Amino acid sequence: MRYFKLTIAYDGSDFHGWQIQANKPTIQGEIVGVLRRVTQEHILLHGAGRTDAGVHALGQVGSFKTQSALSAQEFQRALNALLPPTIRIVAAEEVGPDFNARWSARGKIYRYRIYRGRVVPPMVWRYVLHYPFPLDEDAMRDAAARFVGMHDFASFAASTGTADDDKEPSTEREIFSTEVAHSPDNEELVFTVNGRSFLRYMVRKMVGTLLDVGRGKLAPADIDQLYELKDRSKSGPTVPPQGLVMVAVQLDEAWRIGLP
Repeated sequence: MRYFKLTIAYDGSDFHGWQIQANKPTIQGEIVGVLRRVTQEHILLHGAGRTDAGVHALGQVGSFKTQSALSAQEFQRALNALLPPTIRIVAAEEVGPDFNARWSARGKIYRYRIYRGRVVPPMVWRYVLHYPFPLDEDAMRDAAARFVGMHDFASFAASTGTADDDKEPSTEREIFSTEVAHSPDNEELVFTVNGRSFLRYMVRKMVGTLLDVGRGKLAPADIDQLYELKDRSKSGPTVPPQGLVMVAVQLDEAWRIGLP
């Protein structure tokens, strides 16, 4: 048996998220379909995270095992030739049996883009939330800094989690860093968060809460109270998915030991 790691980028606009769903186009479903066609095997593809419908990725990570004799480069070429152009295999490499895209993930970086200009250019509307109204950005930065650390994010999650979350009922999560900054062209306000793992809708609820802080509906200090309340109705709204992108997955590199 051989084992492979894929680094995957996709435009999630036309897909119903990462996870395979019956009669609906998904990222996992498209890739699995091509892998099964190429190998004539019942391939299972594991992902580092399950992005929701409409969410994009620059550095999603997937893993699968196969008895195929194809090289990593041949898999990459075959996948990119047969997948829709909205899904690209950025890199492929053969790994050891200890690697699993989900269990080897030690952190994920997400980015949410808020377009601040009066008119959204047609080239970017699929990838941003349009909010041209005044915001107190200093208050938003203060609030974002309060996400860092180990906290109970029950107020920032969906009412029910994924199947994986149900197996791990704790809503505590560790956030390594956050940033609220302008894009180089100053047209966008970008929220970047790096964390160990995330609850369903957590990043989008965090952004909605930051917007409420920027609008003056919440104070930065209210973030600490939200941890105590554990009531998602008290935090900000869940912002639309199109502004969110999984930028990168940080991996435990122990699986490389012993590989050439």
